[in-house]
Amino acid sequence: MSYVKGLKCRICGTPYPVEPLSICEECFGPLEVDYDYDAIKQKLTREEIASRPKTLWRYQELLPIDGEPRVGLQTGCTPLVRAGRLEKALGVRELYIKNDAVSHPTLSFKDRVVAVALSKAREFNFDAVGCASTGNLANSVAANAAAAGIPAYILIPDNLEKSKVIGTQIFGANVIPVRGNYDDVNRLCSEIAGRYRFAFVNVNLRPFYGEGSKTFGYEIAEQLGWEAPDAIVVPMAGGSLITKIHKAFKELDQLGFIPSAQTRFYGAQATGCNPISAAVKAGTREICPVKPSTIAKSLAIGNPADGYFATGVITETGGWSEDVSDEEILESIEQLAQTEGIFTETAGGTTLAVTKKLLAQGRLKTDDRIVVAITGNGLKTQEALSLADLKSIDPRLSAFEELIGTPQAAVA
Repeated sequence: MSYVKGLKCRICGTPYPVEPLSICEECFGPLEVDYDYDAIKQKLTREEIASRPKTLWRYQELLPIDGEPRVGLQTGCTPLVRAGRLEKALGVRELYIKNDAVSHPTLSFKDRVVAVALSKAREFNFDAVGCASTGNLANSVAANAAAAGIPAYILIPDNLEKSKVIGTQIFGANVIPVRGNYDDVNRLCSEIAGRYRFAFVNVNLRPFYGEGSKTFGYEIAEQLGWEAPDAIVVPMAGGSLITKIHKAFKELDQLGFIPSAQTRFYGAQATGCNPISAAVKAGTREICPVKPSTIAKSLAIGNPADGYFATGVITETGGWSEDVSDEEILESIEQLAQTEGIFTETAGGTTLAVTKKLLAQGRLKTDDRIVVAITGNGLKTQEALSLADLKSIDPRLSAFEELIGTPQAAVA
């Protein structure tokens, strides 16, 4: 059964029925899903969750679908990695990587939101699904729509990385590059959704879609033994993920699953697209849109839909937001790969680079239990990297030794 009471405005609280709506008619604020937490508390326990398959649907009562899930049945429950070598490199006591770079099926956290949104699109009987995307969402909507047998229309900026375009085309979706940035693409999707019975997951299904991100937070708490971390660093594009992880911890607290959560939330952006970070630094919740110019294209949203709420979460929890240069992003991609064997895309490089900057500023404490959110796989953004050319050798031992010298024993 569903535990959803309806939708409500995140600003004025006006209630709405469970329909494909995203904007409040009273104040034009965004809508979100409202649950019957008292009923959930009577049904759901930590033991019940532990008995279920290891997918995001183990938290089904806290997700906005009416029946059984129909999309993304193997998605979720990605590793929380204790990053011992990176801890030593950064001089911190306890550091974890929440690694959605290995998410099923398309190697990013967007698989979570798409699983929920497309399940809901099926319940609403839409004719087709679609999205506006900077890459990862495009991959996930295309893949999951193909698996579910639903037609998909994917609109992307025309300067997207080739690997992400290929990773969308391969699934047979209608892929449409648009001359302009993400904000231009998103406006066009809103117009299309107004004319056709298409479920654009991050437009008319946005309240339901965003709820999938909560599972990222549920899993962290469960994997830490039903405790929240002291601090979490989250990449920000539209700003939704950081707000939904915060909502997840609050819900688990309300249900009595974790001790009262005092987690500080830190937002990470690239300097070339930092509207949320700039607002936090200026001490305001008002977002000034920017024109993106960064290698971190998955974060390149100049007018973030949830920016106002992201700044609220950051400041209310005692956190902060920082931004980093493209050079710092690339350096951190290599550092994560060479310390922990995790290859992240540019968004993850942004998150780790910001983590290091926050430690240097003293905003993150070295004795904190810190979680760094890695949301996508480095195979998606190989074009951003510039590694040394490799030199071929003859198939002789002497050639090997001439190239590298006397091999040294590996150092743990």
